Parts: sequence; structure tokens; C-alpha cells
Amino acid sequence: MIPISTVEAAAYDAMCKAAIEIPDDYLTGLKALVATEQGDLSHFVLEAMLENYEAAKADRRAMCADTGVPRYYVKSGNEAVIEGGFVAIEEALRSACARATHDVPLRPNRVHPLSRHDNNNNVGLNAPEIEYSFEPDTDWIEITTVHKGGLFGTDYRMLFPADGVDGIKRFFLDAIIAFGKRGLACQPAIIGIGLGGSKDTCMVLGKQAACLRAVGEANPDPEVAKLEAELKDLGNSVGMGAMGFVGSSMVVDCHIECGFTHTGGMPISIHAFCLSSRRATARIYANGSVQLRSEPNWFTPYMRRNEISWPQVEKSKKSA
Repeated sequence: MIPISTVEAAAYDAMCKAAIEIPDDYLTGLKALVATEQGDLSHFVLEAMLENYEAAKADRRAMCADTGVPRYYVKSGNEAVIEGGFVAIEEALRSACARATHDVPLRPNRVHPLSRHDNNNNVGLNAPEIEYSFEPDTDWIEITTVHKGGLFGTDYRMLFPADGVDGIKRFFLDAIIAFGKRGLACQPAIIGIGLGGSKDTCMVLGKQAACLRAVGEANPDPEVAKLEAELKDLGNSVGMGAMGFVGSSMVVDCHIECGFTHTGGMPISIHAFCLSSRRATARIYANGSVQLRSEPNWFTPYMRRNEISWPQVEKSKKSA
């Protein structure tokens, strides 16, 4: 049984790591853009941000003054046993978020939408958000924290099947150019796209694609992976670079996640992470040991399954 105290400690450590340390994959992608960026101001901004990241890590301070709105993604192994169950997990995560807000410190961004009351700890009604997924044949639990900006850098449109890939590209261009011109996102960013599903699923998939996939990790579907590469190149050819200045570094990477949708439509959502891509994962094993890393590995084959049953489930049914 995994002690709930271990869960809270791991969630706290992940929350602190996400606020302070740039994920390795994102840092590699950003350095690749620096090497090709010809715009003077864009290049200056990228170099300055790299220096800022090093200073934040050395000083153990948040890399950006606006630490976004912290949230959690929980992946539980099917055989995992946690002291107190999932209700205890949620209390532990809320406590870890509140403590990290005070200790890092994080900016207490969460307020009531009407009264604007602030609990001063990023915890409140439906905050922090906690999303779940499950994984067969494992007994560990993974806690991923993401600090994503909570205001802009997101758009949605209901396309029609006849719009096709050209329609997707038009909306993609509309969105990222608006992000850059209006200051709605901090470029360069990982761009996540949700394609298909219902409207709410589409939005969830797009945010997960932006926040929970590593730079350089292509979608396993060749057709989707091809579109990801095309959109990344397209985004970096619009004449904008870091923070909307002239350049060629709008997009660090483009990730697309799909869901089966209504035959009459093709919903699409677009989400920009941000120049300070903040995420960290803690995997807690059944023996209580903890592994911290920056790559969530959220989209497993089980997460992307396309059939009614998972093969291992069918196998166990037949053997029984």
C-alpha cells in the first residue's frame, strides 16, 4: 500500500520542480530554435530566457513571476493501492498545492469569479483541477503537475468535414497569428491541438496535447504525425518569433490528439503552453520509492486504444 504521506510529499516536490526547472525536452527544443532564429529581438528574448532559466534553477526561485494556475494529472495503475483511496489523494494534492504556493512561492492566482476572494493558496472551488487516467498491469501511481496560464492562448472552432486539412491549417494560422499580434500567448510555445470528440473532449485533448507530451514526441498515427510536422513548419513561417517580435520561432513543437467525433462535424481546439513550460511528474511505486522526471508519458497505447477491449483484458477473459 502506498502511504498517503508519500503521495503528498511527491506532489509537493513535483509542484516545486515544475515552477523552477524547465523540462529537458522543452529546453532542447528551445535551444534548437535559438540556433536558427535570425530576428534580432526574437533572438535576444530567447537568449535572455535561457539565462533566466539557469538563474531560476540556481537560486531555486520560480522561473516566471506569473506561475499560472497549477493543476494535476493523476495516472493510476489498475493494481495500485493507496492509503485512504482517491478521496485521500485529492486532499493530499490540494494540501501540496497550498504548501508549494507559500514555499516556492507561487503567485496565488486563484480567485472566486464574482467576489474575487482569494484564499491565498491556489486552492478553492474546483481548484486545482485534477484529471485522471488509468493504466493496466501496473501498481504505481503518477502525479503530474502543470502550471499553465489561465487566461488566453486558447481557441476553438467547429469545422465541417469538407473543410479538411486545409480548414485545419487556416484555423491554426488564424489562432497563432492572433496569439502573437494581440499578446495572447508567450511564444515560442508548444502548441496542442484537440481534433474531434465532443466540444468538451476536444478542449481537454488539446490542453493535454500541449502540456503532457514531450517535445519531439510524434503522434504514433503517421497521418497525424505528418500534420503535426506541417503545422509546426507553418507556424514558424509566418514572420513572428519570440513574444511576437519579427522572427521564425513561434512554435517549439506541435502536438495533435484525436477523438472520434460526430459524422457531421470536425471540432478543433488550439492551446499554446507558454515560453515557461512548467510541468513535472512523480511516479510513486508500490514500495514507496519516488521517481521525479519532466516527461509525463501520459498518452500511452492504452490511452489511445481504438477497440472495445484492451487485448490483455480479452486474454484474461479467455483464460478464465
